[in-house]
Amino acid sequence: MATALIEANRAGLSNDKDTLYLLGGVALMVFGAGLILSNPMIRRYMSQLGVGNLAQTVIPDVERYFKLRSM
Repeated sequence: MATALIEANRAGLSNDKDTLYLLGGVALMVFGAGLILSNPMIRRYMSQLGVGNLAQTVIPDVERYFKLRSM
């Protein structure tokens, strides 16, 4: 039984490694987007496009969502 599991991992049939790569990639994308959006010039450009300050716009909706969820 144990040798079959070891052979399956050697053959590349492990889903754990694929899941780890997927979650690592998502984490890197979120981190990169945070770095880009923390730049003042990018925020100024986004406000000129009409997005404004996204955090101030979204926070009341998130608070309302958590209030409704806690009921």
